[in-house]
Amino acid sequence: MLRIILIILILINTNLFADNNYYFLMLKYNKVNVRYGPSKDDQIKFIYKKKNLPLKIIDKKENFRKFIDHKNNSGWIHISQLKSVKSLVMLKDKIMFKKNSSFSKPLVKLAKGKLVLIKKCKIDWCKVSANQHVGWLSTNNVWGKD
Repeated sequence: MLRIILIILILINTNLFADNNYYFLMLKYNKVNVRYGPSKDDQIKFIYKKKNLPLKIIDKKENFRKFIDHKNNSGWIHISQLKSVKSLVMLKDKIMFKKNSSFSKPLVKLAKGKLVLIKKCKIDWCKVSANQHVGWLSTNNVWGKD
């Protein structure tokens, strides 16, 4: 009986401390092929035409990375088509503020699906640029930041 309890406790603890092995990268080019498998011999599933789109990397095999995007599309992309993440996609309509506080002056409303580039981040806020606007954005309901 003691062995069973000990095994259960070990299983619970390993699940609590499991490391999230995902990270974000973004598209390097305006046209990127997504494949069904991790090889250039695999068929093209679809083509992205959105430079800087952030993708969650969930697996890797040699020079290919398996990803999920903000719409739950998935596939494999060659690592040469990706770069370090410095962008976000709005999952809901959001307001960009002049400072990193929701009490500061609102600058512009960003629609769901809008892509912004990150300048820097502080805890739950990121300074971003979108078109000609630069301001601060709360990092809840965005895709591209852990």
